[in-house]
Amino acid sequence: MDCQAEVNCGLHLVIQTSSLPEKNKVEFRLNKETSSFPGRLLQHDLERNYSSRQGDHINLVSSSMPSFPILQRSSEEKILYSDRLTLERQKLTVCPIIDGEEHLRLLNFQHNFITRIQNISNLQRLIFLDLYDNQIEEISGLSTLRSLRVLLLGKNRIKKISNLENLKSLDVLDLHGNQITKIENVNHLCDLRVLNLARNLLSHVDNLNGLDSLTELNLRHNQITFVRDVDNLPCLQRLFLSFNNISTFESVCCLADSTSLSDITFDGNPIAQESWYKHTILQNMMQLRQLDMKRITEEERRMASVVAKKEEEKKRESHKQSLLKEKKRLTINNVARNWDLQQNRITNIAANQERKDSDSQDNSQNDGGTISAFPEETGSLDSGLTSALQGLSVTDTHLVEVDGDTLSLYGSGALECLDRNWSVQTAGMVTTVSFTFIEFDEIVQVLPKLKIKFPNSLHLKFKETNLIMLQQFNALAQLRRVDQLTVDPQGNPVVSFTLWKYYVLFRLSHFSMQKINGTEVTQNDMIMAERLFGILAHVASSELPQYRLISILGDARKKQFRYLLETKGKKPGIASEENNDSKRLVGENTNRAMLNYTTRDFYNEKLEEIKEKKKFCKMYIEDLVKEATEINMKNEALQKLWPQMFIELVRDAVIEIRNKNSYMKLCLQQITDQK
Repeated sequence: MDCQAEVNCGLHLVIQTSSLPEKNKVEFRLNKETSSFPGRLLQHDLERNYSSRQGDHINLVSSSMPSFPILQRSSEEKILYSDRLTLERQKLTVCPIIDGEEHLRLLNFQHNFITRIQNISNLQRLIFLDLYDNQIEEISGLSTLRSLRVLLLGKNRIKKISNLENLKSLDVLDLHGNQITKIENVNHLCDLRVLNLARNLLSHVDNLNGLDSLTELNLRHNQITFVRDVDNLPCLQRLFLSFNNISTFESVCCLADSTSLSDITFDGNPIAQESWYKHTILQNMMQLRQLDMKRITEEERRMASVVAKKEEEKKRESHKQSLLKEKKRLTINNVARNWDLQQNRITNIAANQERKDSDSQDNSQNDGGTISAFPEETGSLDSGLTSALQGLSVTDTHLVEVDGDTLSLYGSGALECLDRNWSVQTAGMVTTVSFTFIEFDEIVQVLPKLKIKFPNSLHLKFKETNLIMLQQFNALAQLRRVDQLTVDPQGNPVVSFTLWKYYVLFRLSHFSMQKINGTEVTQNDMIMAERLFGILAHVASSELPQYRLISILGDARKKQFRYLLETKGKKPGIASEENNDSKRLVGENTNRAMLNYTTRDFYNEKLEEIKEKKKFCKMYIEDLVKEATEINMKNEALQKLWPQMFIELVRDAVIEIRNKNSYMKLCLQQITDQK
C-alpha cells in the first residue's frame, strides 16, 4: 500500500509498505526553503492520515515501572527504520518507554487510546509527532522537543491550547476534532505555517498576533460568528471558514484588509445564502483567486463590481431615506411639543378666566356680558412656555408629506401648503388627507382650498385636532365628496360621545359615506341616524324666518329654496319632477343645511358685533328711560298743580259768563277778529 502526503510547509513524507519486511522503505525529507507544493496538508481536516504496518515487527514488553511497556526493536529494524517509528492501532493506553531511539525523527501513535503524552522527552531530535485519534485531554510532555516541526493532535479531547512555549520551530499544528473554545497561547509560534482548528467549539476568531509565517488556517465546522486579527497575518493565503455561524460581512470585514489572502471558504454559513454574498466578497477582497474552492473568473469580478456599485447606490439611497425618516421623526416630535405647549397655554388662560369670572360674578351679571368659549389667544403666558415656544425654529414646527395617495399635514403651518402650485398628477393622486396637531377651526378655513387643490380626496383623517363637539362636523358639508372619515380618539374628545358616528352620517348623508373609523356603514346605520337626528334638522329650519334661511344658505341653496317657493302654485306633477331635478343638482338636504358651524374666529367677530349692538341698545334704552322719567316728573307736577288750576279755570269761566249779554258780544267780537 502506498500513502503520500505533501505539506506546503516543506515536509515531504513517503511511506511504502509490503508484506516483506526487507522491502519496507521510508523516505523522510524536510525542505524549509521550498515555499509552495501542489498538495495541501490539513485541507480536508487531516481525517485521512498516514497509515502503515510498521508495528508488525515491534515488540512491547513489560517494565519494572508499572503500567508502562518498554519498546524493543531488533537491530535489523533499527537499521531499516532508524529515524521512524509507527505504533498505530496497537490499542495503547499509555505511551511506552522508548530507550535507545534518540535518533528518531518521526513518531506515529495514531488510532490508540492514549490519554496523556509522556515518555518521549528523550526524543529531542523528533520532528514529526502524530497522536491523531486518541483520548488526550491536555497538551503536555513536549517541553524538551525543541526540534518538533509537525504536531498532529487531531480527534482527541483537548479543551485548551497550552504548553507549547518551547516548540518555537513548529511548522504544522493540527488540533482539529477537539473541544477547544478559544484561540490562545500560540502568539510565540512565529514559524507556524499551518494551523488546523476545524471541528472545535470556537465562537470567535482573535488573538492571532505573532503568527507571522502562517499561510493556512482551517476553522471549518465551528460556531464562529465573527473574525478579528486576521488582517495582521502577513503571509496568510488560505482561510477555511466553512460551516460556521457567520451571517454578515461586517463580522468578517477585517478580511478585506488582508493583502496576502488568496483562497477563502464561507460555504455552510448563513452569509453564503444571501443574494449579495458573492459580489460583496469579491468587491471587498479583490486579491482573492478562489472562493469556496472555486476559481474566480474575470467575468465574475466584473459582475461583482457592477452589482457592488448598484448595492452602493441602494445603500446611499437607504441612508438618505433613513436620514429623511429621522428628520421626519424629529420634526413630528417638535410639532407635538409645540402642540402640547399651545394646549397648556389655552388651559392656563381658561383657568385664569374662570378665576376672574368667579371674582367679578356680580359685575358680569350687571353688565350682561357673554364669555366666549374660545378666548382670544392673548394675555399673559408663563415665561417658561414662552421661551420653549421661541426655541423651536419655524421650519421644525410643521411638516408636509406626500406618500403615495396620502397627503399628511403636521402643525398649523402645514396648511399653507395648499397655496402651492401642485402638479396636476400629484394633486390627482391624493385621495387621503391626514391632519395632525392642527386646530380644527384652522382646518375649516382651508376646506374650500382643499376641495379645489385636491379634487379626488375621499378620505379625511383627524388626530390631535381638538374636535370637541358634534357641531364641528357640520363644516365638512362644504366639501365635494367624503367616502371615509377617520377620527382618532387622541386629541379629539368628540369620539367619546356615543352618538357621534350617527350624527356624522345624518349631517353628511349627501356624501353616502362608506366607512367611519374603518367600520363599514350599513343601511341600518343610516336609518338609525335619521331617527335620532331627523327632528333636529326640521326644528332648525322651521324655527327660522325666511330671510334668515336665505342668509344662511349658499347661492345654490338660495336658488333651490326660492325655486321651491315659486313651485308652490304649480301643478303637483310638474312641481314634483322639477323638485327632484333640483335635489339631484344640489345634493344636500335644505333642512340639514341649517345645521352649520361657526368657527372660533367668526364667532369672535360676531361676538364683537353683538357687543356693539348691545352697547347701542343700552344707550338707546337709557335715553328712552331718561325721556320717560322726565315725562313722569312733569306728570307728577301737573297732578299737584291741577286742583288749583281747575279752580281758577272754573272761577274765570263763571266770571266771564256772569253777564250773559256782555259775554256773547265778546265772543262774537273774537269770531269777527279771527275772520
